[in-house]
Amino acid sequence: MPKTLAVPGAYPTIADALEIAPDGAVISLAPGTYRERMQLGGRRLTVQASGDAGSAVVDATGLEGPALAVASGEITVVGLVLTSGDYPTVTAVGGRMQLRNCELSADYGAGVQATDGATVDATQVRVLRGQHGFIFSDAGGTVESCEVRDVTDDGIIVRLGADPIIRGTTVAGCGHRGVYVYQSGRPTIERCDISGTGDAGILVAHRSSPKIVQTWVHDTRGVGIAFGAGCGGVVDQCRVEQTAPPGIEVDPAATATVVLSDDTKMPRTGVGTADGIDQDTAEMEKLLAELDSMIGLEGVKAEVRSLIDEIQVNEWRRNAGLSVGAASHHLIFTGAPGTGKTTVARVYGQLLKALGVLPNGRFREVSRRDLVGQYIGHTAEKTTSVFEDAMGGVLFIDEAYTLSRAGGASADFGQEAIDTLVKLMEDHRDQVAVIVAGYTQEMLDFLDANSGLASRFAKTMEFENYGPDELVMIADRIARNDDYVLAPGLSEALHEYFSQMERDRNFGNAREARKLLEGMRKAQSGRLRALGRMPDLDDLRTLVLDDLLATIR
Repeated sequence: MPKTLAVPGAYPTIADALEIAPDGAVISLAPGTYRERMQLGGRRLTVQASGDAGSAVVDATGLEGPALAVASGEITVVGLVLTSGDYPTVTAVGGRMQLRNCELSADYGAGVQATDGATVDATQVRVLRGQHGFIFSDAGGTVESCEVRDVTDDGIIVRLGADPIIRGTTVAGCGHRGVYVYQSGRPTIERCDISGTGDAGILVAHRSSPKIVQTWVHDTRGVGIAFGAGCGGVVDQCRVEQTAPPGIEVDPAATATVVLSDDTKMPRTGVGTADGIDQDTAEMEKLLAELDSMIGLEGVKAEVRSLIDEIQVNEWRRNAGLSVGAASHHLIFTGAPGTGKTTVARVYGQLLKALGVLPNGRFREVSRRDLVGQYIGHTAEKTTSVFEDAMGGVLFIDEAYTLSRAGGASADFGQEAIDTLVKLMEDHRDQVAVIVAGYTQEMLDFLDANSGLASRFAKTMEFENYGPDELVMIADRIARNDDYVLAPGLSEALHEYFSQMERDRNFGNAREARKLLEGMRKAQSGRLRALGRMPDLDDLRTLVLDDLLATIR
């Protein structure tokens, strides 16, 4: 149980509590205004309002510095109002910060300024006054279900390679630009509402490459979205309307991909919409029913349902203002070929889309040849390109163990692909689900290829071989789907055949059933041609024992 320090009470000021608080402690602020600053480094603490959100106000107006300044360490701030003068309200230099249900304002400065590798996760945070809303400079994190309103300059700034995820957020009434991305910034801007800006809604400059998805940019005095020379990125399923012409401006020397849609549903954004995610419950239930209809795989089905339940509950917790740990959607599928791994991976991606976790659920299946190049540096380029193409959906890597170094050969670049994947999976864990698949033992060896690889995956699912009963059911389903029926007694013969098959490394499971059915259809064709008459409908539809015997001889 973390130690709780009450202010005022045992400690008259916040500074007194901070000075003595051990790592892991909770500093609880009673309703009221605290005219002081919070400054700490290398600590792990929580500061929260003991009453309703907004009941405790930390007012640093007139003081020399931000209301909250954190250098390294880890701090969580819940339910506070923070105000500063001519300084940013909150600064994070390195370390990790969580802000939940807070309101920030400044006379002249940013609401939040994150620099030097800091990670800031803001949920349901309002920035209502100041020069800027959020600044990410060589930093990352998330801005989820937040609002930036009526700041005098740019609403959100992303620069110096920063890569935050900005989701379900409203940016409105900014004096200059809504979002300014420059100096190699790489943010993801997803399901946001950007309007009422004095200049461009989103401006991208200086070799930056954002991903802008399902976002509504409207009623801006400048262009909706602009890409400068040398910039890349993606604009996908966005609406841009009632802006200065042109709505989208892409410099001839830029490489951005733009796909607009007049039919894109207006995103739910801002505080009070949780994370702004629209969940398609009907589609989710349909997909779970499809999963349940698959033959066998009871353990895998239970594991997938467990993951979906956890994601759903995390959304409920986030809606309630409770903490939610970082979640990975990357999975390992182990087992022999033909056990349904690819099918389950497709359904899993669509489930994540229905839950609002992934924007599109697209499925990209690749193998070693798609990832590994022929010379130093080529592999990282190929792997990154494939990964970026799968963003927003599922990247399925079949026979992933083939990427491991073969006998330590220095000329093999598979290890470079693995090392590249490890970094990309961590940097973009909220934007893609990576699923690696292959034989059980080989996948264990694959995970040893990089010390950080195993930790990137949330779960391993074992796909067991199908038994004879299940293979008969699969064969019967394949036949019925192709307008064939099995003659009486054929199911029993199939069961005996599948029971006697050797289950070695080359056993193909469902592929064996499909291969057998293809052979039986060919045998039926020869049999019907030899009838000496026109076959009737039953003849054309029915597979018989002789077709099986002709196939397996």
